[in-house]
Amino acid sequence: MIMNRVANKAISAALRTTSARTFTTTAPSAAKVAVLGAAGGIGQPLSLLCKLSPEVTELSCYDIVGTPGVAADLSHIPTKSSTTGSLPAPVSWPLRGDGGLEETLKGADIVVIPAGVPRKPGMTRDDLFNTNASIVKTLVEGCAEYCPDAMIAIISNPVNSTVPIAAEVLKKAGVYNPKKLVGVTTLDVCRANTFVANSLGKDPKDVNVTVIGGHAGITILPLFSRVEGATFTDEELEAITVRTQFGGDEVVAAKAGAGSATLSMAYAGYVFTENALKAMRGEDIVQCAYVESDLTDAEFFASPVKFGKDGVEEILPLGELSDYEQSWFDKMLPDLK
Repeated sequence: MIMNRVANKAISAALRTTSARTFTTTAPSAAKVAVLGAAGGIGQPLSLLCKLSPEVTELSCYDIVGTPGVAADLSHIPTKSSTTGSLPAPVSWPLRGDGGLEETLKGADIVVIPAGVPRKPGMTRDDLFNTNASIVKTLVEGCAEYCPDAMIAIISNPVNSTVPIAAEVLKKAGVYNPKKLVGVTTLDVCRANTFVANSLGKDPKDVNVTVIGGHAGITILPLFSRVEGATFTDEELEAITVRTQFGGDEVVAAKAGAGSATLSMAYAGYVFTENALKAMRGEDIVQCAYVESDLTDAEFFASPVKFGKDGVEEILPLGELSDYEQSWFDKMLPDLK
């Protein structure tokens, strides 16, 4: 697990290169993105950002309500991507499959799943498990049937649990490919970048913090020791680490029961999706993601990942941790097993 500092610098350089390439206008090949949960608080702004992306040529939106209206609205935006919106097919007899979901998923290159209920004050991600797990299970069953070769990017919380559930669904269907199933942890990186840049008086676009572990509370571990020029007192380091870990609570409290982190999560989901599409057409992309991994004793783990044409291409080594980071690592690992 431990590498030398040369390896750390190489990983950081790769991540900085990816960050600099997050926004480009290079013409891509055809790419279909399906957003499941497209009418929700995350789904609508995520769909908007995907509609604006030059990497997306077909945007397909699905939800249990509202998606025809969302798609119609998006279709008036003058970009080259086409837009469709589907609802679940009505129940009928004889029973047949969900035609709306089939239409959404067929031919998809990436399926992004933000569907589910949002967090409310006092709720942990684990409190969401019973409801959101069943939603993710149903949608991934659709992916297994209608687009088994697509990359599935899961946003629905708790990601630490919904990703393993998705894996089991895909295994049961005989189509599991660990290179194509990803938990989106990009928001943790966005928060870490923002908080440390503000602290140091830098432009956030010039910072790219490696964040490892999972996507809930203490399982989120930002590696601030690798940020060039960053010097923190023990108290400052503890404060910025904990703020990154529990940034979602900050938003939930500020919204006073009206929702959770939707806009920033939509942005993070878009960044992940656009980067994955760039990788599919040959760009060198490294970004942190929650994937099946042998870096630790946990089956799934978030770390810097090199993406390629077929999804996850290489899981990069963790590199050397500071003593402070190692202490957090030791505390979080049992929660991920």
